[in-house]
Amino acid sequence: MQSTESTLRTDGPLSGILVVDLSRALAGPHAGMMLADLGARVIKVENPGTGDDTRGWGPPFVGPEDDPQATYFLSCNRNKESIALDLKNDDGRTVLRELLERADVVIENFRPGVLDRLGFSAAEMHALNPALVILSITGFGHDGPESRRSGYDQILQGEAGLMSLTGSGPDDPQRVGVPIADLLSGMYGAFGTLAALLQRERTGQGQIVRTSLLAALIGVHAFQGTRATVAGEVPKAQGNHHPSIAPYGLFHCRQGRVQISVGSEKLWNTFASTFGIDASRPEFASNAERVRNREKVIEEVENAFSDYGAEELLTKLNDAGIPAGKVRTLDEVYAWDQVHSQGLVIDVEHKLLGTVSLPGPPLRFFTAADTNETTLTTHTAPPLLDQDGDQIRQWLGLAATGTAGTEPGSAPARTEKESR
Repeated sequence: MQSTESTLRTDGPLSGILVVDLSRALAGPHAGMMLADLGARVIKVENPGTGDDTRGWGPPFVGPEDDPQATYFLSCNRNKESIALDLKNDDGRTVLRELLERADVVIENFRPGVLDRLGFSAAEMHALNPALVILSITGFGHDGPESRRSGYDQILQGEAGLMSLTGSGPDDPQRVGVPIADLLSGMYGAFGTLAALLQRERTGQGQIVRTSLLAALIGVHAFQGTRATVAGEVPKAQGNHHPSIAPYGLFHCRQGRVQISVGSEKLWNTFASTFGIDASRPEFASNAERVRNREKVIEEVENAFSDYGAEELLTKLNDAGIPAGKVRTLDEVYAWDQVHSQGLVIDVEHKLLGTVSLPGPPLRFFTAADTNETTLTTHTAPPLLDQDGDQIRQWLGLAATGTAGTEPGSAPARTEKESR
């Protein structure tokens, strides 16, 4: 892999890898953040004056009134540097060409054709740097009859069928509570990028990695997808209970609610004996029968749970070896000692905000003997707009602009013209 001096990260699995992140919003930036978490140097290229769309996505905003920071932007841009470039003028294009010549990876999520018009088509980027891995993320795919449609997360959750599977019932389609299409396409994109970097080790040649919000959601249809393609069924939303396993889902008790997962006949027999349920009843005799008679199962389980408070019930379930859990709010999640033990909350020093806590990277690394953890534990805060612009220009051997770190941190809503 190509080596580049890093001003940010000096260790980690991707140390020495330079990523130029041209993306905006969430899908591409999430992919870039994943690579940054692994030690890559990620330089985020933003529009002068406004920056990434998500700098303006709020409330909530935090920080000084004259330079408010969107918490949305903070969620997907840790461990990056920022440079503001106007790609419609010669100076911006010159800086970008210098970055691309040195880069290992470039990430972009423009609508098809936008980069071509700016003079940075895939062919032109590979002419500058044949070893470059290009990650390109769109809404509906790069070709096909609907490739030029703008792709936003909730639109794709509907178009890709996810909303038809989510909600209290077939007439209550609901979006997932996070932009799951954006996040999954970013994850798939990072995964594909690593595969392309590995192949480059063997061939010396870069390539284009393409994914889309549509592809990412269909890629996680899992057993619901094969219900449709193989069994010929049309899955529908059915609330908080599993379509193929029973009992599995959210159940009410005397005070509160708990979730259980009874995923085998052995567990079912243990569960039934623990709570005085007759497991020999014909409608309960197998998982298939319990799924067919789900409403009776739910009624029986909730009747058995009616004498218990939630904490007491969770203790009883745990003692019996039944997988169970509570439904936590996010403040409870981030206060949970188990979350902290996994490094899933990190503190960083932000240029304006001081010390802030962010959700942490989801991967950990250990030596082969499992004796030492080698996970990166030093992280940097999401940058202010153009915070590193002069430093990056100097590294490239170009004249500094003298404006690094002076642009406002917020931005107006994204424009349709250059969205996915």
